Amino acid sequence: MTGALEGRHVVVTGGTGALGSAVVARLLDEGAFCHVPNTHAEPPAHFPFAKHERVRLANNIYLADSAATDAFYSQAPELWASINLAGGFARAPFEKTESAAFAEMMETNARTTFLCSRAAVRMMHISNTAGRIVNIAARPGLDPRRGGGMVAYTASKAAVAAMTVALAEEVKARGILVNAVAPSTLDTPANREAMPDADFGKWVSLDAAAEVIVHLASPANRAVSGALVPLYGRA
Repeated sequence: MTGALEGRHVVVTGGTGALGSAVVARLLDEGAFCHVPNTHAEPPAHFPFAKHERVRLANNIYLADSAATDAFYSQAPELWASINLAGGFARAPFEKTESAAFAEMMETNARTTFLCSRAAVRMMHISNTAGRIVNIAARPGLDPRRGGGMVAYTASKAAVAAMTVALAEEVKARGILVNAVAPSTLDTPANREAMPDADFGKWVSLDAAAEVIVHLASPANRAVSGALVPLYGRA
């Protein structure tokens, strides 16, 4: 698939994170221009592509704000794809989960996905582009029985999954393909630090996850839409 995205513009939300960096790296290998929103005033030190000639990093972008999100997407000319990885995680017993914590998970995961997907569809409509949208759900979002102890997170990711399927049906006549991946535990430094006794070999590598995501976002994906792709590894 070398060069499959040559010259195409792709938004990667959450692009400065561990998975986002792996996705950006693969997109650059494929020739894409990457538009990466960053919540903070400066890119994190571990993000290796801040000065890459085909990475356009925008700081102080709050993706739960409708106007800010629309303005960011308007700067991406002839948008081909939006890969929506931005989100968060929280774990707590149900009876100790505050209303504000539930609202935060819905905002961080579901609302940002909604606003970014909506902005992407609008831009694709303006340029008459039959592009791609890839969201990130999670295993508990597809199998809520695994969501004990993290009900707010599970609900927010289930919302992302439902949104993905519904949107795919709505925009299929325009040729826009919408999918989501649903990882189990990703093999990141943060997860290794948080779970030092786990069997890391059962986790999904960042490179393997990025490979699937970029395929779904590329022209090589010509027919898959409305799919919720499980990325479970050996877990």
